[in-house]
Amino acid sequence: MVDRADRFIEVSLDKRGVSCTAKLLDDLAPITCDAVWNALPLGGDVYHAKYARNEIYALLPPFAPEEPPLENPTITPIPGDLCYFTFTDTQLGTKSYGYETEAKHQGRRQVIDLALFYERNNLLINGDAGWVPGIVWGTIVDGLDRMADACQDLWRAGALGETLNFRRA
Repeated sequence: MVDRADRFIEVSLDKRGVSCTAKLLDDLAPITCDAVWNALPLGGDVYHAKYARNEIYALLPPFAPEEPPLENPTITPIPGDLCYFTFTDTQLGTKSYGYETEAKHQGRRQVIDLALFYERNNLLINGDAGWVPGIVWGTIVDGLDRMADACQDLWRAGALGETLNFRRA
């Protein structure tokens, strides 16, 4: 593996004016980190998890030249984890997920989910599909407390009009 300097990104909820800094986990998920880094900036409408618990995420079109393998996987993300998931259109197509028919990801054959976990006790299990392992590709190193407060506000006040964005720091 090539020795490289640490890489950092800013993760933000722009409408709420909150951001945090994450370090890419190049040593544990190099393929995923390269895919994300090379595609930045990325972002879209934010959603708050319905099943996984303390998670916010954006659903994006595929951006990697080839989908990363399941490197550095987890089903129990911890506070500060950034995770990468790949879903098919049918996996996110049922009404039980709460996506409106006008959601930007509707009609895509493949959807990428970039997620931020902001509190403990998360379990990546889905009633329709079972375990949903994600790739842990980054960790929040500054500002998780501010972001967690904003995520709680998002849960209680709603996500409409808010975006989750990932940019090079």
